[in-house]
Amino acid sequence: MLPDRDGTTISVEATEDAPQEPRIFSLKWTIGERWWYRSHYLGALIFNAGAFILPALYSTLVKIWIARIDSSLVVTTDSYTYLSTIVEIVNEGLPRAVWVTIADNQTRSLDSRIGLAHTLILVQMVLGLIMSVVFVGAAKGIASVFVPQDVRNASIKYVRIIGFSALSSAIEVAVSNATRALDKPDVPLVISSIKVGVNIILDLLIISKFHVGNWTPDINMQAAIRLSCEMVAAISGLLYFLITTSIRKQGGCWHWRGEMPGSQAFFILLRPGSFTFLESAARNILYLWLVHGVISMSADYATAWGIFTTIRWGLVMVPVNALEATSLTFIGHGWGELRNVIHEENWSWKRLYVLTRPALLSAAIAMAIEIPLYIFLSLWGCQPFAFFISQSKAVSEITAHMWQTIDWCYLLYAVSTQLATILLATRPQWYLVQSLISNICYVFPWALVCQIVDLNPDNAWTYHSLVFGGSLVFTFVEIVIVDLLWAWRFLQGKLSIDLI
Repeated sequence: MLPDRDGTTISVEATEDAPQEPRIFSLKWTIGERWWYRSHYLGALIFNAGAFILPALYSTLVKIWIARIDSSLVVTTDSYTYLSTIVEIVNEGLPRAVWVTIADNQTRSLDSRIGLAHTLILVQMVLGLIMSVVFVGAAKGIASVFVPQDVRNASIKYVRIIGFSALSSAIEVAVSNATRALDKPDVPLVISSIKVGVNIILDLLIISKFHVGNWTPDINMQAAIRLSCEMVAAISGLLYFLITTSIRKQGGCWHWRGEMPGSQAFFILLRPGSFTFLESAARNILYLWLVHGVISMSADYATAWGIFTTIRWGLVMVPVNALEATSLTFIGHGWGELRNVIHEENWSWKRLYVLTRPALLSAAIAMAIEIPLYIFLSLWGCQPFAFFISQSKAVSEITAHMWQTIDWCYLLYAVSTQLATILLATRPQWYLVQSLISNICYVFPWALVCQIVDLNPDNAWTYHSLVFGGSLVFTFVEIVIVDLLWAWRFLQGKLSIDLI
């Protein structure tokens, strides 16, 4: 059902090529008989949760495997995370433009949306290949920045191997974002399932205590296995997308579906993608600058930070990321419908509520999940988990102190992430501005302080907690204010809905 101009609902018979109805975008909120379908909020959330939880599980298992090989090299695996952060700048450029382009299922034809997906994937493959070559060539320099001196020489080959993960990551993110915007969250789930399933099996056979053969496992074997599985999974996901979406049978013959990659599609993605690229570049460059200071403190401090990051992104943020992806998809659908039906009632409170409801619902679900999880980790789970991975009491105590100091800040982050989807899926310019305000007005000054003050392992967390935790609090307050300003302009009819 879709809302008509007078506020009633009308039935829409969707054909294969017609714009598809976003199930959540009806004025009467009910969980329909097909709530588990990919085109429904709850169905998409289930697919997205599965797609995010599997890599998070493996990122935790990796540290356990490496700890059994050599616990001093656990910190080396964090170089994969930091390289991924660099790649993220590219992966959060054009791929995050899908929510205002490919997700628009009202003003764009299905062939046009699929064509945009083809262009996105091709461009990201080229960028990923270029970054992989650069990483391999600069492996020694990367290790000197992101690996503690104690294990630096042993980590250079590892960095060279994982350098090509930039290519697999670029393909995976492009395919995942494009297919989510096309209401096909099963594609990223397939990618994650292949990547993690095969990876765990090969790790058990080759580098675990129970491995077959007489060789001695090392960290480079794990890196090679991980890279191979990521590449196979990314290509498999791409083929699955092409077979299920880009190729169709008609009149007994197979036909290519969707527009071919081209410059016009690229420029459609480039404008909103430039905003998200600049936002990601500013945020991640400051983050990596700060991380370099964290790593320079000591091996124990750097290892504790790596485990803290594993807890944060590998466990805590899985529901946050799944909710964010789901909210972005349906707000993108709603924004496309709003542009398709120009009417004074577009700027009503009712329409505002319907448009932002995915974000509000995601924020509520995030709080319901995260609060019990944070309490459990702070009281019982964090220190034993850190000790299990690092086999070091000192590291586990540092990790627990880190988490217990700023865990409540991540609850604000969980909510602000969902609220930010309103900006990202409608006006990416606003999303860029709010991020620049946060990074320039808060993160950058504190990053400078961390360079000026004489930091040591005993006092470093006092400052680092103010940077990492404080930025989350600042961003939460700022996003609430920017969202209210966005809503005010929406109700005044002053918010531009021009096609990107």
